[in-house]
Amino acid sequence: MQSRDAVVAKRADAGTIDTDEIRGLARSAGYAVVAELTQRRGSDSTYEFGRGKAERLAETVAATGADTVVFDNELTPTQTVELAALCPEGTRVLDRHRLVLDIFEARAGDRRSTLQVERAKLAWRLPRIRERSDEQAMNRRTESGTRYYDVLDRLDELTRKIEALGDEAAARRDRRREEGFEYVALAGYTNAGKSTLFHRLADDLDFSARDPDHADLDATAEIEDRLFETLDTTTRRATIDGRPTLVTDTVGFVEGLSHELVESFHGTLSVTASAECVAVVADAGDPPARLRTKLATTCDRLADADGELVAVLNKADLLDPDELAARREAVAEVAAASDAPLPADPVAVSAIEGQNLDALGARISEALSERRSVEIAAPSGDDAMRLVSWLYERASVDDVDYRGDEVRIAFTAPASIAATAESRAAALDADR
Repeated sequence: MQSRDAVVAKRADAGTIDTDEIRGLARSAGYAVVAELTQRRGSDSTYEFGRGKAERLAETVAATGADTVVFDNELTPTQTVELAALCPEGTRVLDRHRLVLDIFEARAGDRRSTLQVERAKLAWRLPRIRERSDEQAMNRRTESGTRYYDVLDRLDELTRKIEALGDEAAARRDRRREEGFEYVALAGYTNAGKSTLFHRLADDLDFSARDPDHADLDATAEIEDRLFETLDTTTRRATIDGRPTLVTDTVGFVEGLSHELVESFHGTLSVTASAECVAVVADAGDPPARLRTKLATTCDRLADADGELVAVLNKADLLDPDELAARREAVAEVAAASDAPLPADPVAVSAIEGQNLDALGARISEALSERRSVEIAAPSGDDAMRLVSWLYERASVDDVDYRGDEVRIAFTAPASIAATAESRAAALDADR
């Protein structure tokens, strides 16, 4: 993305004002942050900042030559319009919501994501267009059309197009379940270490790999510290505690995003809703209060998940025993208060150091669906060899024993795969 200059602004009612994340978001959107202004006070209905601070913001924009103001707070249409009017002509005023949409637009990788981003951006702009418009003029020109009504029409058109696409990702996941794979989704906030953990779990990704991105199963999640590297979920095969699974690294949450914005991107949400297991990855380096807030928000978004949740405290190597105990207590408090089935006993790991990943694998395996241990027999021949190969792809094969004209296969698999294998072996035996 082409770099532009931005002034970062943030208001808080009280306490320390942290601008690290909004600066990171601005950089991810292609901005060079040239200045920042913060203020501790209640929100002003006209400018978000108080009048004096808003005027100082305008002066800073003029002095730095910045073309954009990035507010960490969510701005109303009135605040957006009034701040832009106060700043030098042509200054763009973006809030966190709108900034994230710019990042999403640059990273959208398929048609669904592209349409969803356009719809979300237009929904953000619509009330601001109305704020700038003469309502009586809009009413007079309804029949001939105005920009406001053109946007309404385009929103309806985009909704129809998205619905017409269907849910291709969900259909693909269903096909893979029929092949014996169970889904594990990694969910949580950006920079919690999800992508690093993803690389540790995947069968065919070297931890230090920087492979080119490919679609779906061939895609590589970036380890580097960059927010919203892609909108596309990244899926790889992984053998977890001996079980063939597909692990999906989802788009990370960031603080302060509206629920409507998150829901705009169905691909990520549908993965976590339908996965057999969701590993909720949290940054153990966050102070307990911030950890509780992030976990509670994540649990709200996972309340309708079908699968089991596993709580993961990543970056545990950065903490001493007392600090880690405080984080465990914070997880237990969130688990007790949440509607989502978050377990109170998190698995503490270090993805970067590779610590305690076996324990995490065992916990994920416990959360996955029940499996059967089965032994089947089939007459020797090409069909039996194809059945053996099929099982190696979809099950944990314990033993293959060739006894004269018969092949005996001992394996462990989900109930659906075991039943299919038994049926195929029976059919081969009946044709003998």
